[in-house]
Amino acid sequence: MSFIPITSLLNGVPGSGFLSHAINLYLRYKPPVEELHQFLEFQLPRQWAPVFSELPLGPQRKQQSTASLQFSFMGPKLFVNTTPVDVGKRPVTGLRLYLEGKRSNRLAIHLQHLSSLPKIFQLVDDPKGNFCQESHDRKYYERVYWKNYSHVCTAPIESQEELSIVTGAQLQVENHGFKNILFLRLRFSTVLGAMSIKHPEWDGSPRLAPKSGLISTLISHHFTTVQKPPPGPADVNINSAVYPGGPPVPVQAPKLLKFVDTTEITRGPQEVPGYWVVSGARLVVKKGRISLLVKYSLLTAILPDE
Repeated sequence: MSFIPITSLLNGVPGSGFLSHAINLYLRYKPPVEELHQFLEFQLPRQWAPVFSELPLGPQRKQQSTASLQFSFMGPKLFVNTTPVDVGKRPVTGLRLYLEGKRSNRLAIHLQHLSSLPKIFQLVDDPKGNFCQESHDRKYYERVYWKNYSHVCTAPIESQEELSIVTGAQLQVENHGFKNILFLRLRFSTVLGAMSIKHPEWDGSPRLAPKSGLISTLISHHFTTVQKPPPGPADVNINSAVYPGGPPVPVQAPKLLKFVDTTEITRGPQEVPGYWVVSGARLVVKKGRISLLVKYSLLTAILPDE
C-alpha cells in the first residue's frame, strides 16, 4: 500500500493553491477546529518595520538624532533612533531592539507585523492619535551600569482599552537632572467587533529570569510570563529583498551589544492558537542590558451569527 499527499488530489483544480496552503498549515500546526477560521486569517506574510531598504547601507552625512545614552564615565555613547515607527492598520506580532548604523551604535526599535489586515478585523486609530505617554514616576527609573549615568524607564506601556493593540512604537530620550532617561512610547489602535478570549500574557527574552531590581520584581509579580516551547525547524523565508534576514552586521560582535539584548520577541502560528497580537510592552534592565517585555492579547472577531 502506498500513500500520496492529500494535497495532490487538488492538482489542476482552479484556486487549489490557496486550499492546498490552508491544508498544509492545518496539518503542520494543528490548531483547534473551532478556531481554524481565525487561525487561517492570521497566516499572512510577516515583515519587520522599518523595512531594511529604508535603512542606510552606505556612509551617512550626519546622524538624524543626537539623543544618546552613556552608562559610565569612559564608556562609549549609545545613540538612540527616536524616529517613530508606524505600521498603519496592521497588527503587530513582535518587537525587537536593534543596533543600527555602520558602527552598530544607534539603538532602535523594530516592529514585526502582518503584511495586511485580516479581513475579519477592523481597526480604528485611538481618538487622540498620539503615542501613549510614558510614565515620569521616578520609581520606574533603573540604572544600566553606573547610577549617576543614563537610566531606563521600566514602566509598562498599556492601553486602558481591552481591545486596543499596538500599531506603532518610538524610543525617546529625556534629560532629568544630570541623567538621560530612555523611554518607550507606543501607538494603539482599537479592534472593532471583537472580544478578548484570554487574559493577556507577557513574553520576553529567555535571558530575563529573574527580572532586575526590586521595582521590576514587584511589577513582574502581576504579569504572567509564558515560556516558549523549544524552537522547531526554521521556517522557509521566501523573500526577494537584498538582505532578507537583515542588513549585514560586523563580523565581530558590536561593543555596545553588551548593553542591549537584541533578541526578537515574536509569536506566530506555532504559539497556539496562532493569532496573538501585541497589546503592550515595557523596557527592562537585566544584568546591565536593556531588553523588552512584550504583552500579547488574544482577540477574536464576533461573527454575525454570534
